[in-house]
Amino acid sequence: MFEQIDLFSEATDGYHTYRIPAMVTTPAGTVLAFCEGRVHGRGDAGEIHILLKRSCDHGRTWGPAQVVVAESGMTCGNPSPVIDRTTGRIWLLLCKNDGDKGETVICRGQAERTVWITSSMDDGETWTEPREITSDVKKSNWTWYATGPGHGVQLTGGRLVVPCDHIVGRDFDRHTDPYHSHVIVSDDAGASWRIGGIVDAGTNECMVVELEDGTLYLNARDYSGAKRRAVARSTDAGNGFGALSWDEALIEPICQASIVRYPSGPVLFANPASTRRERLTVRASFDSCRTWSSGLVLHEGPAGYSDLTVAADGTVLCMYERGTEDPYERLTLARLELQDFVGA
Repeated sequence: MFEQIDLFSEATDGYHTYRIPAMVTTPAGTVLAFCEGRVHGRGDAGEIHILLKRSCDHGRTWGPAQVVVAESGMTCGNPSPVIDRTTGRIWLLLCKNDGDKGETVICRGQAERTVWITSSMDDGETWTEPREITSDVKKSNWTWYATGPGHGVQLTGGRLVVPCDHIVGRDFDRHTDPYHSHVIVSDDAGASWRIGGIVDAGTNECMVVELEDGTLYLNARDYSGAKRRAVARSTDAGNGFGALSWDEALIEPICQASIVRYPSGPVLFANPASTRRERLTVRASFDSCRTWSSGLVLHEGPAGYSDLTVAADGTVLCMYERGTEDPYERLTLARLELQDFVGA
């Protein structure tokens, strides 16, 4: 039977709410669990910090929370970590905006949403001063922008790929302007970044995984009304993506989801498997994301965003939002063995 512990709980340690999980396992085996610490309320705007907890025993126990990025009065959010396993450097991409100017104002073209990057060479103990990369990864007619949330990947050829999304300023109205998933890539170990493939309109928060044949599979939050996950594939390492399709097996309430490839094994996927934010479920695919297991439900009640990583000992870790009355009461970590759900 799988184990679950709460890593962050609302109204503790000076934060109103904790949201937006992201995880990676470093080459040294340290598990890093990032999230947003929302200071004054649950909303996506306001003063928000990026926090981190570290585990050196495959997710069994955790150190105290540390602040990675924070600015007074600013929203610092959407943590998206990716590791260059050649150098060992952990990159963390994130976004910033004025805390009193949220997505609606940004989509009107009346405030800026910027993109930043920081890194660590000591397994997440310390981090460099964030530097801005907005001009490299955001087009001038894009208003809203989000890195991740959730982890990026390093491809077999060494390229770093971080999933992102944006809104194109056409009507300057977040309800009518087109949403797109896209990726940003680095071919020089994270020194520079550029925009990669852009997915068809109607997509939003997304995650990527490299399949056995080298195909890059992108799985996205969907605004078409299908209430199913939108998917696209790239055969050129993320420079471009093919036509969008919808996976009928992956029901969703219009929410973020997470995906990771188990080493030499199946692709794992987690999301609220419902048309409401509830029933956080982990599934497996052994055929390059064409079919999925029925899955293991981690929490029947309210649940939201998640991220997956595989610990150095093979344990599957899923950090996700859950609660009793609503999905945003705490961030919970589930520790799973592969056999807990691959046959489910």
